[in-house]
Amino acid sequence: MKALVMAHHTPPLLLMLLLCTGSSSFQPALVIEMAKILSENYCFPENLVGMQEAIQQAINRGEIQQISDRKTLASVLTNRVQAALNDPRLIVSYEPNAVPVMPQKQPSLPTEQLIRLVRNSVKLDILDNNVGYLRMDRVIGEETAAKLGSLLRDNIWDKVANTSSLILDLRYSTAGEMSGVPFIISYFSDAETLIHVDSVYDRPSNITKELWTMPSIKMVRYGKKKDLIVLTSKRTMGAAEAVAYALKNLKRAITVGERSAGGSVKVEKIRIPQSDFYITVPVARSVSPITGHSWEVSGIPPTINVIAKEAVAKAKSLLAVRGAIPKVVQSIADIIERFYAFTDRVPALLEHLKYTDFSTVVSEEDLVVTLNQDLQTVSEDPRLMIKYMPDNTEDEDPAFDNVPEDFDSLKVLVDTTIKVEILSNNTGLSPH
Repeated sequence: MKALVMAHHTPPLLLMLLLCTGSSSFQPALVIEMAKILSENYCFPENLVGMQEAIQQAINRGEIQQISDRKTLASVLTNRVQAALNDPRLIVSYEPNAVPVMPQKQPSLPTEQLIRLVRNSVKLDILDNNVGYLRMDRVIGEETAAKLGSLLRDNIWDKVANTSSLILDLRYSTAGEMSGVPFIISYFSDAETLIHVDSVYDRPSNITKELWTMPSIKMVRYGKKKDLIVLTSKRTMGAAEAVAYALKNLKRAITVGERSAGGSVKVEKIRIPQSDFYITVPVARSVSPITGHSWEVSGIPPTINVIAKEAVAKAKSLLAVRGAIPKVVQSIADIIERFYAFTDRVPALLEHLKYTDFSTVVSEEDLVVTLNQDLQTVSEDPRLMIKYMPDNTEDEDPAFDNVPEDFDSLKVLVDTTIKVEILSNNTGLSPH
């Protein structure tokens, strides 16, 4: 990813304005240093021209230099910068009593502490009908996964692999590491094709790191065929959002719950030199190669929107519907093979049913729409139709009397139309 970088100095025009309009209540150096911090650290450097213009406009109007209260000044600068860059994460604060914290590399935790961390943040249950429920409150990073590989494999991933479908609960996931995202996507994918999952651009280093699925993992993959439901809430943040976003847009999972928090890959609070002001800046950004966009700030809208506390129950009912799909499709295929009048079209219809993509079906109505669109397109017959009749709907159509009884969640009717022949002179002939 090629980034545009603003020069590490304030434009002469802005500098002249600042120096000419300074007063005892406002130090021009504050804005100069703030602009420099943004130019060196803000993850969208190409947008900084707007920030410069906003500062100049404020100075021209004489607003900033008239402010004597430091907290008010911080608030005004925050509003100006946010408006100019359309980014609510940029915050200027006045903190005279803040204790400077030097950034330090976190030491590696002992194995015992890592084990406790994993056990407190990852929990697995097996529900009825062999449905797995995996609650993940933290996305485990690459380094931790490497240290605890056998523990995670034996206690989590191999057990998950034996389930028939899975609910992945990210509603409480507010922490984690982006380095763990490729493994999770790999686990729920097949090995044949590598997938470019995400690109993370780091502004201070001006480096972009691409995240790809892994060609091999030391455990049995869950694969991409079994149903996967991902639960999100307004608390879901950061690396968990990257996981949910990728799985949703790869059409590997259906998301259920609330729009996620819209967090950030990395945000830092940086002191503005020679002052008690700080500016909070997003220093890295995520760009999905799948969509060209990101989950940051705006969050992820779920496929099915329900309040967080109802998400598990909704996921269970959704899995029940999806679990019935193969049986229903097979029954429809049997009916078409036995009754559809246009026998020459039957082989193509049956073949098409085998390979129809039902990955986005979330209800009986969705299933009917998908089937009707596909079957009518292949057969070129708008009269070939599936009808959905809920269990509580009185069946007034006697044709349902002959429908097989093994439709657990759906009742369907295939309209096996009478063949009509067109004779010479546009005369119609029907055996009816």
